[in-house]
Amino acid sequence: MADIRTLDLNLLKAFDALMDERSVTRAAARLALTQPAVSGMLTRLREAFNDPLFVRSARGVVPTARAESLAPAVRQVLVEVAAMLQPLSFDPATATLTLSVAATDYALRAVVLPWLGALQAQAPLVRVAVRPIDEGRIAAQLERGEVDLALTTPQAALPDSHARHLFEERYVVVARRDHPALADGPMTLDTFCALDHALVSYGGAPFEGITDRSLAEQGRQRRVAVSVGSFLMLPELIRRTDLIAVAPARLITPESGLLTWAPPLAIPGFTKLAVWHERNHRDAGQRWAREVLFEACRDQARTEPLTGS
Repeated sequence: MADIRTLDLNLLKAFDALMDERSVTRAAARLALTQPAVSGMLTRLREAFNDPLFVRSARGVVPTARAESLAPAVRQVLVEVAAMLQPLSFDPATATLTLSVAATDYALRAVVLPWLGALQAQAPLVRVAVRPIDEGRIAAQLERGEVDLALTTPQAALPDSHARHLFEERYVVVARRDHPALADGPMTLDTFCALDHALVSYGGAPFEGITDRSLAEQGRQRRVAVSVGSFLMLPELIRRTDLIAVAPARLITPESGLLTWAPPLAIPGFTKLAVWHERNHRDAGQRWAREVLFEACRDQARTEPLTGS
């Protein structure tokens, strides 16, 4: 039976790794230990809790009902111990923190770029790894500590996570400055529908998006001539062609040399959130880095791009 006087904290770390990895081999690699060492720790865990805890399967091990019931409490103990061991103060000027952030290419431009500028100015030794966001895996990545921060939307709500509202984004119509069809007059709905469009589509119907659904409600349609998988190439595509596009406003910077108009119809915008797991919630360094992010989003001084008629 478990005895708090003899229970090694490292056993709980091994238990947590086994719960996540469902494999003694992968748990050993995660803990930087040998497989026999983790097998020995599992034996001690079984003795401490008087239960097999993990039983063999075709692909590794699976937890018993007892292990499943213990998992939340073990995870909380590890989170609280990690927080307890953190230094009371955090010095950005000397910190060597490494952060992993998951973001779309849009969030990379609209959120990560201004944030990195602020981080570099205040904490030159902090490193940031940015990876593409995978909404199907992000909850597990946050829980395992593979990702420290995710930039996402409320539609991708993550259970057991903390979230902070960053901003509300709106859409604008964008075209090159010397577009021959847009030299005179406002951007009317007729003009909007008559011109060829570019569209960014991460998945689903490559030539249809939220703009097309808004047009359909008015009995109108447009022609999408080009569909691309990245927001980051959209400004260059618009600069080099007579295509127009509907794009998030924060994507179009003053230096892009592009003109923007308010859409001639209502197109719903979206909300951008920062999301992180409880395991990082109290970490002094990550808490500081998140505050820098929030401040960068609040105070980003963004001059409006050139506006059309």
